[in-house]
Amino acid sequence: MNKTTLYPYIALAVGVAAVSTSAIFVKLTSAPAPVIAFYRLFFSTLLVLPLFLAKCLPQLKTMSRKDWSYSALAGVLLAFHFILWFESLNYTSVASSVVLVTLQPLFAFIGTYFFFKERVSIRGVISALLAIAGSAVISWGDFRISGLALFGDFLALAACAMVTAYLLFGQGVRKRHSLTLYTFIVYAVSSVTLLIYCLALKYPLGGYPQQDWIYFLLLALVPTLLGHSLFNWSLKWISTNVISVAILFEPVGSIILAYFFLAETVLLTQVIGGGIIVAGVLLFMTEKKTGAEIPEQQAV
Repeated sequence: MNKTTLYPYIALAVGVAAVSTSAIFVKLTSAPAPVIAFYRLFFSTLLVLPLFLAKCLPQLKTMSRKDWSYSALAGVLLAFHFILWFESLNYTSVASSVVLVTLQPLFAFIGTYFFFKERVSIRGVISALLAIAGSAVISWGDFRISGLALFGDFLALAACAMVTAYLLFGQGVRKRHSLTLYTFIVYAVSSVTLLIYCLALKYPLGGYPQQDWIYFLLLALVPTLLGHSLFNWSLKWISTNVISVAILFEPVGSIILAYFFLAETVLLTQVIGGGIIVAGVLLFMTEKKTGAEIPEQQAV
């Protein structure tokens, strides 16, 4: 693997580490889930705006109607991913919520096959299923706790479907346009979608303690700009399949952080499941036919 193909994987690793902090910041805030999601994307949009204005205005003319449509749809899907996932954290643990959100390979393998005609080898499928089995082991405890935990798990699974679709629609657009242009459009559309949602359901947009505003900004800086933006950057060279499997590392990082910062108990099932996830993801990443080698693809 040369440097050109190695860099996206380095970026992917940094992105996974960054998004592992998301559930922790959400748990530490007192604001409603849709408000947290809105300020996360709103601050992300503001932070990207200067670079967009400085470099990307001429690039707007190169955007086709299909590119605009897919970018806007990706923004809406990202908005509802955050709404559903943040709401799930009100009903279930960080471990189970993050695990179910990251069951993306189930959706990504199907989506990339139908939209991009990508095929995953038998070894790739087995390694992904191994990682997914590790996720199931981690979340086993919550399925037995209560009906509310099960409802939270359902919300997290729906959020998983949303974020996978978001990556699928972005995969084609990112191969033709710059990261700054694409992420600004997506984050801006997500912000507007979340603002409309908050106003429609009459969630208060102000009156939160100073600590919450710090966490809103941290959510924009770390898991969004350093996490999701790196995923979007990597999409130019590697497939949604690879990113979806790599994100299965996220629950391992989140469980560790939740132990230190939220005093959540680490169960034996979580330790075992985390080990299985690591083994499955590493096996998938060492599979010869990686997403970095896929040919140039058409949009969805």
